Amino acid sequence: MQILGRALLGRWALAYAVLIGLALMAAQGHAQDNRLSALAQMDPARSSITGDAKETRLRLGISQPVAWRAFLLDSPPRLVVDFREVDFGGHDPAKMLGRGGVSALRWGPFRPGWSRMVAELTGPMKIASAQLHTGESPDVDISLTPVSKDRFETAKGDPDSALWDLPQPTPVTPPILRQDGTRALRVVLDPGHGGIDPGAEADGTTEAVVVLTFARELKEALSRAGIDVVMTRNENTFVPLETRLTIARQAEADLFISLHADAVQSGHASGTTIYMLADKATDSASQKLAERHDRADILAGVDLDGHGDDVARILMDLARTETRPRTVRFTQVLAGAMKAGGISLYKNPVQGADFSVLKSADFPSVLIELGFLDATADRKKLLDDTWRKHMAQVITQAVQTWAQSDAAEARLLRK
Repeated sequence: MQILGRALLGRWALAYAVLIGLALMAAQGHAQDNRLSALAQMDPARSSITGDAKETRLRLGISQPVAWRAFLLDSPPRLVVDFREVDFGGHDPAKMLGRGGVSALRWGPFRPGWSRMVAELTGPMKIASAQLHTGESPDVDISLTPVSKDRFETAKGDPDSALWDLPQPTPVTPPILRQDGTRALRVVLDPGHGGIDPGAEADGTTEAVVVLTFARELKEALSRAGIDVVMTRNENTFVPLETRLTIARQAEADLFISLHADAVQSGHASGTTIYMLADKATDSASQKLAERHDRADILAGVDLDGHGDDVARILMDLARTETRPRTVRFTQVLAGAMKAGGISLYKNPVQGADFSVLKSADFPSVLIELGFLDATADRKKLLDDTWRKHMAQVITQAVQTWAQSDAAEARLLRK
């Protein structure tokens, strides 16, 4: 049997095709409900990307049929395919690249129960056909054909929203008063990357897993110190940048700490670095780092259209006149605590860059690059339980020290 989903330039065409296909299988007594909610395994031997200037054919062999959907995004042109759920088993997507109009490919967990595959296209295309073949050798079969830029823009768009797992907006409530020591401090920890976006990789170690491990340990240390902690992700799943900030706002954060362990594209660097938001990066390396971090959302298939509100930026800048000095003081306290604790720091330990994840005006926020994953000494520390425990204690002490002075200042301002 074959499920055919024709992409007829309509926003709902493919979604309807998938839903109708699932209904047909159930109606025909194939008992697909359990199978479609189970984890399918990718079969690399039956997976390929082929084609020429006229057509690109993407086939993904899977062990069993699953619910799925496909859509297009722009800037750059991308095909996004969501599955519930496919285990890609650590296979290298680059091995599928060959002929056809796909220049790059990535896949992995996207959110709990869902996987995502993103194919960067060499130019604007349309989905000519999208099929799920069932039977003994099930696969997803998608055909792409080139179109003009104008036609691509009218066709692009997903069935509902590329940020379909974005939490609902926080209800408008009375403004949250700055912490003054009368309640427990609330810190939001943001382990960077995750799922389809592994971050930096070196010697079989991924940034997404390293920082999640450390975030869990830091959460435990902060909690023992009487601090409330909220995590933007608790598993190795993808969380869009905008969602991370929404989680922090909903949690009524007093402080936001994003955790990373990047790798340099050229040259050599080592040590811990602390970043705060700045319109102009401290140096070219910081600027490139910020660009790589923000590009993760694009590569994971997030639609960034409609995010250029100039008025909103002006209002945010005004709001930051209160939070920025507090952020500066925290970076100073944190850098001092790390130096006193014997933590190896980058040559310029406190730097500025235009990281999207630091752009909330509601609370002080910093990004900590724990180390450089491609530096052997740093990677050894990041994988060492004793070093991570010590680093967690150093950060916890810095948070406590900063919170005390920050609360004292808040009490003075209210008098």
